[in-house]
Amino acid sequence: MPFHGRAKEIGGSRAPLLRAALLWALTGLVFGTLKWAVALPRPDQPPSDTVGAIEGGAIAVEGPMTVSVENGQVKTVLRSGSDIRVKSGQATIQLTEGGEIIICGPAHLSVLKAGAALTVALDSGTIHARVNNTPTLTVYTAQIQARPIAIAGGAQDFLVGFDAPGVMVVRAKSGAIRLEQQLTGQAVVVPQAGDILLTNGALDHFGSGTGRCSCELQLVKNSPAPASAPTETSLIASARDIRPNAAGKKRMIQPEAPALESREQPVYQVFMPPLRYDANAAVQEQPDPNLIVLVRRVRVRPTLIFEGEVAGDPVVAAEAQPPVPAVNAATGVNAKSSTSSASDSVFDRVRTFFKKLWSGNS
Repeated sequence: MPFHGRAKEIGGSRAPLLRAALLWALTGLVFGTLKWAVALPRPDQPPSDTVGAIEGGAIAVEGPMTVSVENGQVKTVLRSGSDIRVKSGQATIQLTEGGEIIICGPAHLSVLKAGAALTVALDSGTIHARVNNTPTLTVYTAQIQARPIAIAGGAQDFLVGFDAPGVMVVRAKSGAIRLEQQLTGQAVVVPQAGDILLTNGALDHFGSGTGRCSCELQLVKNSPAPASAPTETSLIASARDIRPNAAGKKRMIQPEAPALESREQPVYQVFMPPLRYDANAAVQEQPDPNLIVLVRRVRVRPTLIFEGEVAGDPVVAAEAQPPVPAVNAATGVNAKSSTSSASDSVFDRVRTFFKKLWSGNS
């Protein structure tokens, strides 16, 4: 039987080769799968373009970013290509590899990351960076490229910012900084502890940048409670405690009006009818001007105001006595009575004379 003979020939001579090839194929498949699994990032491992988490009070982030919740707090994680605006105050970027970048606003910048190289494109504001050997940080402005240089493998601490449009401050606190003019290619190195001021990106001459572009991390320290402070336990307020508190709150809500006497100028008050608003009406009804009352209050001051004290006892004025009639010392007769009697006798004589004259003619 040729069929059985053929099968015997295949099984006898080629079966080991097929088993070996199949074994090598399975081995390669297993190793390839393991290599691919090892190359994949772990779920808790951040992507390679992750810059770090940013925190701040008045910031706006656009572009690639990741929002995560850790310990009940929402964190914004910057990625390569993020655009950051710090409107006021400060913002802090905690870098993934370690270190931090403090941003003092108002500021505008962008971050780019490729592998272990981090680039910060600074448009305005000030940044204060503190990094170790990684990542390799480079700051670009419109005219200057700043790259820190580590000294003896130490940390890098530097500041780059704009004090005014066209006025740039570079400060190297730890390590040196290499500055390069992007248009001309001219380069200088700012030594450690150097503080220079550049105007319009010119590297020919420097100014002193002392006292400009300060950007330090502001930490709020809570003062601990004194150890001797007694522990207070809250209790339910009684009716006796509520009454004085309510009276105090009422006085605070309704403060006393200032006295009009203390004001020298007139006080004007306008009394208007209550305003009304109708949601169904397209045009609101205006108040009637005839119901508006203007009151003018003034203080009338007296013409003369005497202030002081009277010293001593009051002086009583003597009462005016009627004049005493004069008496003639010789005769002892009142001069007035004698004068009146004399005048009476003369008058009688004249009257008698005229009487006789008229009676004689008749």
